[in-house]
Amino acid sequence: MNGVPFQTLLFDIDGTLIDSNGAHAQAWVEALREHGVDTTFDDVRRLIGMGGDKLLRSIARVDETSAQGRSITQLKKQIFVGLLPTLQPTPGARPLLSYLRGQHVNLVIATWADDREVTSLLAQAGIEDLIPQRATKDDVEESKPDPDIVHAAMVRSNARVEHTGLIGDTPYDIEAAGRAGIRAIALRCGGYWTDRSLHGAAGVFDDPQALLAHWRDRDLIG
Repeated sequence: MNGVPFQTLLFDIDGTLIDSNGAHAQAWVEALREHGVDTTFDDVRRLIGMGGDKLLRSIARVDETSAQGRSITQLKKQIFVGLLPTLQPTPGARPLLSYLRGQHVNLVIATWADDREVTSLLAQAGIEDLIPQRATKDDVEESKPDPDIVHAAMVRSNARVEHTGLIGDTPYDIEAAGRAGIRAIALRCGGYWTDRSLHGAAGVFDDPQALLAHWRDRDLIG
């Protein structure tokens, strides 16, 4: 019996499959300050997980498509690229994905990162060969917590609502999943958020390794 209660699983990347949330926050703070926006790491960190467009509007009251918004966003990306080689996959990321592929679960990336950044993140995490399907910023208009990216990932994978789940690490992932009508599983490895903040998830686990152990136990029981 398959211990995984889903036919399709959508995955966030940052904080879920690679420990990158702190680096994203640091890059935003530096880019914003370079453009005269004084903010703190904590102010930005609590917004990591929603789309960068929404973060920029919330922190700086700047539209991402404006000249200033494009300049801040481009600098943020440059700073983050410099931090990328220092990042590590979250515990158990590759074993979990390998297990799910062995269980014939359809795996899809669902993230507001653009396609180039997704490729770099997956390569740094050492999992680029395990998730061939993706829905990214290039595919949608609205970012998390709006459900657009979830809908796009489901269309791309021909997924059915009742058999699909999303694995993420922030309240924004959980909200996006709920608004799309699917269940979410939350991981604590993204940091910052308490279990109370992750309410609404069907389950909360420390990291991919803990989730893998849970589903393997279901296999044995079955």
